[in-house]
Amino acid sequence: MKKYINKITLFLLFAAITTACTVEEFSDLNGPEVNGFENGIAPGDLQDLVGGIFYSSRVSLGTYFDDVGVIGREYYRFASSDPRFTSDLLGRENAVLDNNTFYITNPWAGRYRTVKNANLILGFLENPETISQFTTAQLNATKGFLKTFIAYELLLNLNLTDENGIRIDVADETNIGPFVSKTAALAGIRSKLEEAAVDLAAGGSSFPFSLTAGFSGFDTPSSFLKFNKALTARVAAYQGNFPDVITNLNQSFLELNGNLNTGVSYVFSLDQTDIANPMFFALNSSTAGARITQPNFVSDAEAGDTRLNKVVLRNEPLTLDGLTGAYDVFIYQSNIDPIPIIRNEELILLYAEANIFSNPGAAVTALNIIRNSAGLAPYAGGMDQASLIQEMLKQRRYSLYAEGHRWIDIRRYNLLNTLPIDRVGDDVFSKFPIPLTENQ
Repeated sequence: MKKYINKITLFLLFAAITTACTVEEFSDLNGPEVNGFENGIAPGDLQDLVGGIFYSSRVSLGTYFDDVGVIGREYYRFASSDPRFTSDLLGRENAVLDNNTFYITNPWAGRYRTVKNANLILGFLENPETISQFTTAQLNATKGFLKTFIAYELLLNLNLTDENGIRIDVADETNIGPFVSKTAALAGIRSKLEEAAVDLAAGGSSFPFSLTAGFSGFDTPSSFLKFNKALTARVAAYQGNFPDVITNLNQSFLELNGNLNTGVSYVFSLDQTDIANPMFFALNSSTAGARITQPNFVSDAEAGDTRLNKVVLRNEPLTLDGLTGAYDVFIYQSNIDPIPIIRNEELILLYAEANIFSNPGAAVTALNIIRNSAGLAPYAGGMDQASLIQEMLKQRRYSLYAEGHRWIDIRRYNLLNTLPIDRVGDDVFSKFPIPLTENQ
């Protein structure tokens, strides 16, 4: 990890780049020495530094989604110049996941880079000169924002390595903590979110910096706290703690009858210093670069499911490396469309999942909200836990398609063996290896 998160120069590089959208253009931070910040940061500095968080949180995001989307058999990632998308990730002919290649090292480094950036800023906030320039509420709001980002970035890396674990204690670059188990990692992430919630609750009426347009409606400490609670509900579900899922959903932005797309998103632009949406490919793209829907997504759908509009029939099927598909993934119609971090549709499905184990009637009510929104008739299956879990996972499959959930969902219910195998000799991996650069 030290290769990725110990270099102050990386922090300065990403803090120097603008995030476009609603964040004001930054001054050039490549020049100042780090000890200049350690001696205190002014409000303008803080805006610049937070901009680095927004930037680095999107680095290698497309690779992360391809990792979980391909292994989760949601789609094929065709790239004729790099066969590892269709060989390694699909376990072809006894292939193994390489611990020293881009599909793990790049997203891993990107997420820990953001964690390091956030920890650096938290350290700067402790300087007396910094404290003198902000109110206590502003300092609390900033801490809550940064800790929420740290927790979320750690969760994404844990989603990749799963039982191989992650490092949680990385604040001190000279004394990085050990890898911890999945259980301990989830507990640590949950604790960080809860710390952040306390800070946000004492954060006053506004942040001392601007957030991107992806946080519209969640850009004050109190509204951002609802985002924090939504993430905490997701983590509680991963822990199997369903009473706590409900508790946190009740404090989040969950609205059973609300807009399904309400939530927080990554935003993109074509500014030369910004990042375009990495999940966009034009319709009918070639094998040079395309995301092709795994055929079962279409064939397994119920008749009339409007969520099939997330894929589009190609002019001709596309084949690469023994894989063929007739539909393009087309959730994003341009390279500046936002990508959801978490939205109300997921929260409704989390509410349904949590209630399966305590209030099946409430679970069905929530599932029917999702089904009806997709043009489907109300649920008519069994009311036992197994049947409701199957229905919940199906609705998550279609509602959250290609948003980074399918592989994690199937894995946490021990159903990886139900994912389709498209070629003889392929395999479904349960986790990525720890990057070689970690030098455990």
